[in-house]
Amino acid sequence: MSISNNINLIKNKIPSGVKLVAVSKFHGEEAVKEAYDAGQRVFGESRMQEIDRKRNLLPADIEWHFIGHLQTNKVKAIIPYIHTIHSVDSWKLLQEIEKQAIGIQKQVCCLLEIHIAQEESKYGFSFDSCRQLLASTQCKDLRYAYIGGVMGMATNTEDENIVREEFKSLKLFFDEIKNDFYPLDDRFTEISMGMSDDYMIAIEEGSTMVRVGSSIFGHREY
Repeated sequence: MSISNNINLIKNKIPSGVKLVAVSKFHGEEAVKEAYDAGQRVFGESRMQEIDRKRNLLPADIEWHFIGHLQTNKVKAIIPYIHTIHSVDSWKLLQEIEKQAIGIQKQVCCLLEIHIAQEESKYGFSFDSCRQLLASTQCKDLRYAYIGGVMGMATNTEDENIVREEFKSLKLFFDEIKNDFYPLDDRFTEISMGMSDDYMIAIEEGSTMVRVGSSIFGHREY
């Protein structure tokens, strides 16, 4: 099935209020352009060099999201053209995003990555460390790196009950910190959870943004 057909199939399955991020990492410009021509405008990348190359070769109205682990020394390079960073997993990284965003007077949506999976190898704040960060005065002083919501990845398992419970825990945590820290902030709205294998479960549990790669583009071109 073609990329355009895959996109149409997914968009027909997901509710209108859920944003589809087409994960185009490791796929060429031609594949991205086919998705673009099918109406897709939001794309996710995880490498600074790859997104830098693609954005120069593809239409200017694409909304680029950074979805991979981000090192602080790569922030300056991507800030000019990134709309949302899904993987903010430390105060140090948030500080650097703020610093570079101030430099070009640009608002950047930051999603706090929360560790909800059983694998220790995954990044992210614990629930408690995230609460501590949001309660700090330093976090309240952010002007350009604004907190737009949370992101989480479920355990890589075929047990749907585990996946569902992990997504459920992230939705409950989002509701908690929305109520405690952002009750009047209409920018704190996003729950980024769900990928090709589990995005429908994620949507059922409250996801507002799904990151889908292989179900759109097929296997990656390494």
